[in-house]
Amino acid sequence: MRTLVAKGLSVSARLAGQTVTVLRDLDFAIEPGKILGLVGESGAGKSMIGRVLARSLPSGFAVSGGSLAFSAADGKVSDLVAMDGADLAQLLGDRIAFIPQEPLTALNPLLTVRAQFGEHLARLGVPANDRDARMIEALTQVRLSGPQAVLERYPFQLSGGMCQRVLIAMAFASNPALVVADEPTTALDVSTQATIVQIMRGLQRDHATAMLFITHDLRLAARVCDEIAVLYAGEVVERGPARIISQDPQHPYTRALQAANPPLRGPLTRLVTLPDQMPGLSALANLKGCRFAPRCPTRDASCEVAPPELRLLAPGHWVRCAPTCAGFRPPAPPITRMSAQASGSEPVLVVDKVAKHYPGKRDWMGRRGRGVDAVQAASLSVRPGEFVGVVGESGSGKSTLAKLIMGLEAPTAGRILIDGHDVTAASTATRSIRLGALQMVFQDPQSALNPRRPVERLVTQTMEAARSGASDAERLARATALLAETGLPPELINRYPAQLSGGQKQRVNIARALCVTPRLLVADEIVSGLDVSVQAQILNLLLDLRTERGIGLVFISHDLAVVRYLCTRMLVMHQGLVVEEGETDAIFARPQHPYTRALLAAAPPDDLDSPWPPSGPAQATLGAMA
Repeated sequence: MRTLVAKGLSVSARLAGQTVTVLRDLDFAIEPGKILGLVGESGAGKSMIGRVLARSLPSGFAVSGGSLAFSAADGKVSDLVAMDGADLAQLLGDRIAFIPQEPLTALNPLLTVRAQFGEHLARLGVPANDRDARMIEALTQVRLSGPQAVLERYPFQLSGGMCQRVLIAMAFASNPALVVADEPTTALDVSTQATIVQIMRGLQRDHATAMLFITHDLRLAARVCDEIAVLYAGEVVERGPARIISQDPQHPYTRALQAANPPLRGPLTRLVTLPDQMPGLSALANLKGCRFAPRCPTRDASCEVAPPELRLLAPGHWVRCAPTCAGFRPPAPPITRMSAQASGSEPVLVVDKVAKHYPGKRDWMGRRGRGVDAVQAASLSVRPGEFVGVVGESGSGKSTLAKLIMGLEAPTAGRILIDGHDVTAASTATRSIRLGALQMVFQDPQSALNPRRPVERLVTQTMEAARSGASDAERLARATALLAETGLPPELINRYPAQLSGGQKQRVNIARALCVTPRLLVADEIVSGLDVSVQAQILNLLLDLRTERGIGLVFISHDLAVVRYLCTRMLVMHQGLVVEEGETDAIFARPQHPYTRALLAAAPPDDLDSPWPPSGPAQATLGAMA
């Protein structure tokens, strides 16, 4: 018996009086105790499948064909597409549970965990007298220490990983037959990600629960899932056992996703990037052939005539591609490590034993709490053309260090020098030195870009801050040059952020930082949560800027593979301290500090035969971190 079976599932939308097929003829199945991974870029249709299950499609979208058969433990089979809304509501949250992508927004900030979890149990029919015991048992199962205290807290008083564990506990509280996990580890630390995955897999196996695991990370899917379905523009382009899809993908799109992910081990090659982006609704309406053809490096005339059928390559392994295209491997030229462009040059930035202490709040008697040492005696230097990575879990002090470098926070102790000038104390003079030499690229381009400004005015914003007195013609010329330098088409110059893709917004963010020709960029988690294909574009752009302009970089990230790809040197931070520093390759090969070893063990390895999540000493350290 299979828990969920999709047969010819299609979803259509109305656009300018025309019907556009968004999801087209999806076929897949999940057995009890198995995990099916849905992999693809944003816009591929992964999350829309979850919306079909929950009957929460956006306005104007509707299921236009096929079925979605759900089998509960009693053997009763129901078509979720055709069944009555009231009957479906009885299944959702009980027999079918969801783990959403953003735990902090999925939980109500105005209610305690007890209130929200209790409301969920009440809906499941759990008697009031039994709810406390059920909640504590569920929170204990997801390894939350002090579950009684957790119940009394509000979501904003918990970390992202703790909130995600609460949602996992709520999802499995009813012992569901099916769990839909939509990007449950996106943007989490490697340590938290490994813990969350281990908890989910343990509960899923203990309860023999079928799981739909939605992710843009092919490497993670290969480690978590039994089977993988790769989606592109609403179609399954490849489906099969996770090991085969990961180690020997046949569709050009799957191979491109694989080649866009930097490896944790082995030789480094330039990441492969796809041109353009996933087609939107208007583009889909005009595509007659293969939906991937406009971006495919091996397409021929036949690809644009009619959509290819799914072909069976081997038992359980299907691919939607012409025989002439399937099996294509994109070229991957090697890259070489690049230290400072001039080994004898002076550092652009010197951070000398900098510390930041945040005093504790006062209690009702006026006594001040202990406070937090966010950064403790941290030191680093960056020369022209040198890329330095700063890694560590959330709360380790990485972002606070970036704020200290940029002058957004004042250090409690230590010195910060830029081109030999002491800029520790804030003043008009030090602000001018910083503005001329340093620029910051923020993590979230959506919130970093003013939605009311067109691209031209966004990328030349620092010309206003510097009061350069540039004319409109000069700003237009500078904006045009910056778009070309960051690989953006010139027609975007008059568009607004809402009209741009996520990757385009981040490029605009970088273009704005380059406007005053800085010598050093400070980038804080700038590829966190992006599709791997967009991430590859941004990483390659940074490498090109280093080659062409000799720009230095302080790159803050929790993604170890990304830091290995970009950075020659790295610092590892834990609880405000720099616990290890050195050449990136040396640290990856021979980590000295237990915390560094635990971080490296927590990252999903490229080799599927290597155990993951870690066990033994690494798992003990990981548990202490989580």
